[in-house]
Amino acid sequence: MIDLTEIPSRGRAETGIRQPVPPAKLDALSREILDLKKKLNAVILAHNYQVAEIQDVADFVGDSLGLSQQAAKTSADVIVFCGVHFMAETAKILNPGKIVILPDADAGCSLEESCPADQLEALQATNPNFWTIAYINCSAAVKALCDVIVTSGNAVKIVNAAPKDRDLLFVPDENLGAWVIEQTSRPMTLWKGNCYVHVEWTHAAISRIREEYPDAPLVAHPECTRAVRLLADEVCSTEKMVTWCQKSTAKEIIIATEAGMLHRLQKECPGKTFIPAPTENCRCNECRFMKMNTLEKLRNCMRDLTPRVELPADIISRARLPIDRMLEISARP
Repeated sequence: MIDLTEIPSRGRAETGIRQPVPPAKLDALSREILDLKKKLNAVILAHNYQVAEIQDVADFVGDSLGLSQQAAKTSADVIVFCGVHFMAETAKILNPGKIVILPDADAGCSLEESCPADQLEALQATNPNFWTIAYINCSAAVKALCDVIVTSGNAVKIVNAAPKDRDLLFVPDENLGAWVIEQTSRPMTLWKGNCYVHVEWTHAAISRIREEYPDAPLVAHPECTRAVRLLADEVCSTEKMVTWCQKSTAKEIIIATEAGMLHRLQKECPGKTFIPAPTENCRCNECRFMKMNTLEKLRNCMRDLTPRVELPADIISRARLPIDRMLEISARP
């Protein structure tokens, strides 16, 4: 188990290894969380979209792929997943014998909600040749129906590796799926779902911010609509955003993804200014589900070991197969 107060500072790897916060900067609640972590032999995983104070006490901060990789190899007895519910489910699928808890069980996802398992199963029944590719932003029940899972960071690689003789069905994000089609030239049937946060950016709003900062490149997440992606200098996962911004010579960079990402970027790219891409209604686009988690809820879930994620054994065994396939393909050169 990693002790935040003792490990030396180090660079963040592809899997999202965090740089520790100096103990002097931790408040009493954060220190209580770290004490509970030692007591429980727990690991704290936090998505890039979590609030800053949660990111600062996490063992690992990263995107869905990096956190899945960490969950798959952890030796901790308790996995504390600071993200949304489907992410904690993924950790449970990979660690059925471990306790998996999350700060708020109601932290959901518009993508997950858009694709109920029974509706997916009905669509699959219309074409026995479908090979189903599911974005990780879906329920365990949906994962159990799929051939492989993808994240925004590995979707292109995995679609390129998909069987050539199968009809590809991509669920549930139509925007990510459309972007993958653009990158791979592989036709796919797309489920009609989207991330409510990323579709709030419009061509007009992004055009205005680009006019305001003409020298600032725009980096956008592939969950954005095509109208926004066409304006971007780079379209990539949140993990790739970090490395792209580190290498960029620009001093100001416009970021079109959930606003929690700016905290990590500001920490890892000192000396640069990150401008949140505005929507028509606001200058800071946040996911209401990600922001349901708070430092106090994190402390409470560790203190009480609840809410826990529990899944039926058959769902775990079936859902693990496409996740393992994702991890295996992702590890290929």
